[in-house]
Amino acid sequence: MTIRQRILQFFYPILVRLGKLNKSKQMVKGDKSTNATQSIYNLETVLNNQQLLKFEALKGKKVLLVNTASNCGYTPQYAELQKLHQQYKNKLMIIGFPANDFKEQEKGSDDEIARFCQVNYGVDFPIAKKSTVVASADQNPVFKWLTHKDLNGWNDQQPVWNFSKYLINEKGQLTHVFKPSVSPLSKEVIEAIEN
Repeated sequence: MTIRQRILQFFYPILVRLGKLNKSKQMVKGDKSTNATQSIYNLETVLNNQQLLKFEALKGKKVLLVNTASNCGYTPQYAELQKLHQQYKNKLMIIGFPANDFKEQEKGSDDEIARFCQVNYGVDFPIAKKSTVVASADQNPVFKWLTHKDLNGWNDQQPVWNFSKYLINEKGQLTHVFKPSVSPLSKEVIEAIEN
């Protein structure tokens, strides 16, 4: 870990507390009666180990999709995501989507990102190839689905920063969007996974 990363790790608990004080919604919940016009199970993504992950293989599991970065104040959430992965591995798939979209906080290559996640946080949940997660011509197709209500049925919320979280239920419906300051181990995220 670099000195910058250690400093950011030190300040992470403060960022989470400040996020709780923020009056804006930290979580948006979808209406269960709203159906996607396009199934997420038609999508696929390439993981950073070059393997193709077809989302149809995730039917019957909840899926938490998170845009990530190695040099962000929220980077310590990798450890929390790993703990969540271990705790719910039979019913939840977590996939990290590294992106350099916010203040260039993910400059590393796919190999460097994988090594950083493994060495510093013991990450063994899937990490996708680095891509663009914000609206643009080259937006990752998964994040295009997550952030366009004409595709997912209700949500237009783009990631506001690194570690925005999107929860898909066992039927392939987007059910929750969590802001970056919401810890993956928060009551809100746990309840959404368990219900």
